[in-house]
Amino acid sequence: MTVTLHDIEEAAALLAGKLVRTPLVPAVGLSEELGLDLHLKLENLQRAGSFKSRGAYVRMSRLPASATANGVIAMSAGNHAQGVAYVARELGIPATIVMPEHTPFMKVERTRRYGARVVLKGETLSESATFARQLAEAENLTFVHPYDDPDIIAGQGTLALEMLADDPALEVLVVPIGGGGVIAGIATAAKTLKPDIEVIGVEVALYPSMYQALHGQEPTSGGQTLAEGIAVKTPGVLPLEIIRQKVDDILLVDESAIERAVQHLTEIQKIVAEGAGAAGIAALLAYPERFRGRRTGVVICGGNIDTRMLSSVLLRGLARDGKLVRIRSEISDSPGVLAKIAGLIGDCGGNIVEIYHQRLFYNVPVKLAELDAVIETRTPDHVREIVERLNQAGYPTRLLGGATPEE
Repeated sequence: MTVTLHDIEEAAALLAGKLVRTPLVPAVGLSEELGLDLHLKLENLQRAGSFKSRGAYVRMSRLPASATANGVIAMSAGNHAQGVAYVARELGIPATIVMPEHTPFMKVERTRRYGARVVLKGETLSESATFARQLAEAENLTFVHPYDDPDIIAGQGTLALEMLADDPALEVLVVPIGGGGVIAGIATAAKTLKPDIEVIGVEVALYPSMYQALHGQEPTSGGQTLAEGIAVKTPGVLPLEIIRQKVDDILLVDESAIERAVQHLTEIQKIVAEGAGAAGIAALLAYPERFRGRRTGVVICGGNIDTRMLSSVLLRGLARDGKLVRIRSEISDSPGVLAKIAGLIGDCGGNIVEIYHQRLFYNVPVKLAELDAVIETRTPDHVREIVERLNQAGYPTRLLGGATPEE
């Protein structure tokens, strides 16, 4: 069994007018920063927030009435769940989605919003998958696999048709890898249409399952990752064979690169992407020489990030860049000192976000206190200026978190 360009073109005909034909946009800010000609395929603008609805639509629209009479079932904690639920609603097919019991409430509610029956079962994705198969058999439901299916792969491959139609001059495509369905489809289409184009996959370092399978290594996947959408322990059988033949390389990126990629997309390009959706940008940040000067297309595969998580990523980025710091000053426990410290920080152009005045629980003399302040700053040099001003004024101050004054 394989997938061909003809299969992908037929999938594109099925999808025409049914889903969003997402734009391929030039990323001017990131291009200037990274030294390449970067173009972003914005699948975060799909109605369900990711590319997953492409494959789901192709697969489900081809099911015979006998296979959809009782409905379809899928297992997912994220984008596949929402993609299947959305497509099922559009096609008038009952949908059941099995999700792990500790799936974030927001993802559960988004899936229910599309009309799906959500069943929370299992501590892990593996346990949920086992239960989903059992439920499918018990209720005669048709299982929709997230990536190991030729219709799914053909649907995802339509991304490459659109990218090369919009910009035939692209030299390299960078695609996140989870189970491998999207890069298998993209590589099939791209390599057939333009054999000299380079197709590079990206996996998060904690879940290098496809990389390890290709290199004959023992699987080691596991751990907490911001890119949970591509945190797959076992790659698809069919995607693996296609990737082995058609993908040029797979790059591994760590959690720091994923965080910085989400931050860069938000701050520089004004694009909201989840961790998995930003994995391609993480590869550009981690391996800049690999792409320097090249016309590069990156798939932003999804934008379904929890708002609290996005807030945390952005705040951590501010701290990393020296724009949000925490300092501790030793002060006398007397009236007016807090106001003087605030004035000194304000005179330097710092903005106090939070302040903690401790006299009881720290190991300081009874007539002294310690003051912790979280401050918005401009640069590490600006941090140094504030710390020096406080020390010169007689308030011994040191940095507790954020960029160090020496940077």
